[in-house]
Amino acid sequence: MRFGIIRWMLLGLVATALPSVALADWGALNMTEGVTDISRRVYGLHMAIFYICCIIGALVFGVMFYSIFKHRKSQGAVAADFHESTTVEIVWTVVPLVILIAMAIPAARVLIKMEDFTDSEMSIKITGYQWRWQYEYLDEGIAFYSQLHPEHNAARQMDSGVDLETIENYLSEVDKPLVVPVGKKIRFLHTAADVIHSWWVPALSVKKDANPGFINENWALIEEPGIYRGKCTELCGRDHGFMPVVVHAVPQEEYDQWVAEQQEQMAANDLQKDRQWSKEELIAQGEMVYGANCMGCHQAQGQGIPGMFPAIAGSAVATGDVSTHVQTVLMGVADTSMAAYGSKLSDTDLAAVITYQRNAFGNDLGDTVQPYQMKSLRQGLLQSNAVLDQFDLTGGVN
Repeated sequence: MRFGIIRWMLLGLVATALPSVALADWGALNMTEGVTDISRRVYGLHMAIFYICCIIGALVFGVMFYSIFKHRKSQGAVAADFHESTTVEIVWTVVPLVILIAMAIPAARVLIKMEDFTDSEMSIKITGYQWRWQYEYLDEGIAFYSQLHPEHNAARQMDSGVDLETIENYLSEVDKPLVVPVGKKIRFLHTAADVIHSWWVPALSVKKDANPGFINENWALIEEPGIYRGKCTELCGRDHGFMPVVVHAVPQEEYDQWVAEQQEQMAANDLQKDRQWSKEELIAQGEMVYGANCMGCHQAQGQGIPGMFPAIAGSAVATGDVSTHVQTVLMGVADTSMAAYGSKLSDTDLAAVITYQRNAFGNDLGDTVQPYQMKSLRQGLLQSNAVLDQFDLTGGVN
């Protein structure tokens, strides 16, 4: 009677699960094969060990269920009275050992190959910040930050009112992707500037921790052009889930063109630092910088989150002495979640966002901070707080 009830319960569960199983995207249940030689080796290793586990499971459970059915009490089976079989002890020790060795040899070969970054043709340094990545092309002299796309960052706010279903690749898009050429062995050097991060792109089979004060290395040789997405896989703090990785792999000719454009843009940005910006220009630029870097904590209208993050609107910092405001943004605030942005934003972006905060959300100071002033500060005027107090930051366009 009890066996019959259990049987009908199991049949009911299977019948209930069948519709969802039939609709399941079976491709999403397994790891992807990827677009590099290493990723295919990892995939092959994964599938080989998976099949071994399936065979072991089928054999073990087959013997177990057969024994339960064949030697059940209702058929008059009587348990044997023996123990400590030396033969059985040897078999169940040697067989698993052989299986483990058979799996360990190919796994070790793949691991050694993954760490072999010799003969790399270019190097990219990746630095993790809360909550963005900095990419430095060591051979081309290009450096920039990559963070969650402003549209996605605004949409994730609780009061945004945006239909998230309408946003493609929600929370998986960035403002500036990492652009790399196909067919080149690329060495990645991973580090962090604040806490531990982890840079992961499944399609490339690249995953490496980024630890402050250390350099970890790995590599990839991408064979197919495309867009490959990943994320930070370390719990690096609040907003950890909003730190995506996007890699654009392009043909060599397209990559060379992109490098030339970036180098030209960097030269133009250097020239922009030395000119006098109008207040309107700074506010327009600062609004974009605020949306990408500050809005997550201080909110879209600068109201902050009570008990967690202070408001910008009407705050003593944003409406007080400009030197204090600059110092707060550049150097952060100790023992709080206010990070130092002196090494995270450009001179232009720093000047713009400070100007924006002092002239938005009901704050109407009317003053500005110029990019060339931030450039001077970064060149050595941050050695002490007294220097900031003595530095004239009121010479902007009013």
